[in-house]
Amino acid sequence: MALRINDELPNLHVVTDQGEFDLHDWQGDSWAILFSHPKDFTPVCTTEFGAVAQLADEWAKRGTKVMGISVDGVEEHKKWKGDIEKTSGAPAGFPIIADDDLKVAKALDMLPADAYLPDGRTPADSATVRSVFIIAPNKKVQLMMTYPMSVGRNFAEVLRALDGLQRTYNQPLATPANWETGQDVIVALSLDDAAAEEKYGTLDKQLPYLRFAKNPA
Repeated sequence: MALRINDELPNLHVVTDQGEFDLHDWQGDSWAILFSHPKDFTPVCTTEFGAVAQLADEWAKRGTKVMGISVDGVEEHKKWKGDIEKTSGAPAGFPIIADDDLKVAKALDMLPADAYLPDGRTPADSATVRSVFIIAPNKKVQLMMTYPMSVGRNFAEVLRALDGLQRTYNQPLATPANWETGQDVIVALSLDDAAAEEKYGTLDKQLPYLRFAKNPA
């Protein structure tokens, strides 16, 4: 079954290098990010896991839990974290799911149901396990990004997207292109001008359907 934005995250029971969890229990009432990788001890993935480790304080500021997924076992994950910490200079304190049976990759629609890992497999055999999922406290998927193996993910963009999602969550607001924290936001068309101004104050009405509010609380 395909996973789409606003679908509920499957409440999978996962095994990680830090123990076993049901995903919903692990997330609790927090925001959550799952970031997946096709194999341990691969160059691009090592830099990406390092970037996530370096942003530990930023995730914490935003009340967001992070968990990695990689298509290898627990012991490989524990050894790989040594490389991640060596190259990034930051502790990799987040858990990594051991998805060597592909259960998570298939449930999150990153691999087809009939996918398997052949003997002597390479990262190419699980290349599509390179997605980022941002999940809201209601356990629903808010954003998905998938990258090829040749392009390292920009976790500054993941952080920016998380800020935008948190800024607009359960509010009639959206963020414009290239938005950064503190900038004006767009008021949804579900509010007419009078209701929008009562809620958010004077609007910058650039078009009848494009109305900005001054970063309202």
